[in-house]
Amino acid sequence: MRRTLGKPVVIGVLLVGMVVAGVGLYWFQPWKLWVDDTVRDELPVAAPATTVPDAKPDTEPEAPSTRPSTPPALRTLAAGTLISHEHSTTGTAKIIRLPDGTRTLRLENLDTSNGPDLRVWLTDAPVKEGKAGWHVFDDGKYVSLGKLKGNKGDQNYVLPADLDLKGLTSVSIWCDRFDVSFGAAELAATPA
Repeated sequence: MRRTLGKPVVIGVLLVGMVVAGVGLYWFQPWKLWVDDTVRDELPVAAPATTVPDAKPDTEPEAPSTRPSTPPALRTLAAGTLISHEHSTTGTAKIIRLPDGTRTLRLENLDTSNGPDLRVWLTDAPVKEGKAGWHVFDDGKYVSLGKLKGNKGDQNYVLPADLDLKGLTSVSIWCDRFDVSFGAAELAATPA
């Protein structure tokens, strides 16, 4: 047995096997199936109320009374419910416009599998149920909002200021490593 293990061919095969196993572990990252990353981003809020002084004649200096001004509210521009693709996925997706005009994609109550190289994409692809919807999101126009912060919870993704949302009708939790959607939602415009 000792002689067999000492032969250069056996040592070479063992080394190649170890390299292949290491690359496979890095590529597939199977431990992520048992590890959850929960994120609890707060809902973006309107700016705090400011005070506006009452207009008074300039007769005597006195402390001006103030009344609160009402800040503009958050507005949901589009929303949808996530469906499962390659992995079981639930939750909702919303595009929210904040009072300052910036826009955010918000994932609420997200629950999906963890995986290697997961991204959040806005796309022009139709959301299809079942296996037919697994690979369609990189066929057309898409915008990556970055890495998925966690596979569970509530999370916000700031949209680029110059991003034109026309035609971007869906969101996908996309595994960039294997080119497959874990889950997706069709985004329907909400009434003003």
